[in-house]
Amino acid sequence: MMLVLALAALIWGGGWALGAPRSVRAVLVGLLLLAVIVMQLTLPDGHPIRDATGGGAALWVSLIIGSFCVYGYGFLLSRLRRRARVSEGETVEAEPQVGPFSDGELQRYARHIVLREIGGAGQKALKDARVLVIGAGGLGAPALQYLAAAGVGTIGVIDDDEVDNSNLQRQVIHTFERIGMPKVQSAQRALEALNPDITVQPYQRRLTPEIATDLVADYDLVLDGTDNFDTRYLVNEVCTKVGVPLIAAALTQWEGQISVYDPKHGTPCYQCVFPERPDPSLVPSCAEGGVLGPLPGVVGSMMAVEAVKAITGAGEGLRGRLLIYDALYAETRIITVKPREGCPICAG
Repeated sequence: MMLVLALAALIWGGGWALGAPRSVRAVLVGLLLLAVIVMQLTLPDGHPIRDATGGGAALWVSLIIGSFCVYGYGFLLSRLRRRARVSEGETVEAEPQVGPFSDGELQRYARHIVLREIGGAGQKALKDARVLVIGAGGLGAPALQYLAAAGVGTIGVIDDDEVDNSNLQRQVIHTFERIGMPKVQSAQRALEALNPDITVQPYQRRLTPEIATDLVADYDLVLDGTDNFDTRYLVNEVCTKVGVPLIAAALTQWEGQISVYDPKHGTPCYQCVFPERPDPSLVPSCAEGGVLGPLPGVVGSMMAVEAVKAITGAGEGLRGRLLIYDALYAETRIITVKPREGCPICAG
């Protein structure tokens, strides 16, 4: 074995000294290993050449496969780094589309693909995913933007409201010029400008029991950023019935909360955690009690983070945990939540 490794080192080092390209040196070393494998397979057991070169072919076959894997990983990583440099101002020659991603997509998602927890497979899962966002307001605005930027292939957004001047303090997906425009159309315009490679499906209407089941069933994941309990309970009921995971968040003044509800995989549903609507005096609307402008951005971005994790399988999500963020005192708390016995939505 040591003899073969010494010959390989001699070929590589001699080639380097003579100025031979790396690809030529790699081919010569590969031919050496191939010759060793052939000898191992053709010479009889106990032959001195077989004993001197490892005694079997399996070791060398494994070495060749491992080398190809390392080379392939390094090649892919170098391509991603080249595309990352392009986005920062450098210019390199154009390369053809590779696999499921265009050259532009590889540049855009390079920072995702080099993350070990996401990688190319995770980015492909994002591209194939269908996510429905209910509400294009304070929570929906940042969630939609980051889902689009992350490369979620199909994004549905349902809302029956229009852009108002009072929205612009926190609903950053909309602009002054779009006041009076339906929010779903304003959101579609912003998302397609941000990422032309995704599909945005706007639904300019209120979510009602008549349409909710068919709509939710058409998606892989639902994000609920609505501001009323009737819709929240309806979304929870439908997602539970259809078996689609739900990421739900809520805001009030300086505080926000978020969790992932997926009873199909053992978590409580929304109604397990909040079995009854609270007294309206305890949860004033934004118009009545006010809301910190950046707060929806923080919690809405958390919704997008949980969505990316749920789609790619990265990390540990908020299934079975309720995260509460207090912006006024810069505190974050996590409460463990469990299915409630006798819940009318998910029990049994």
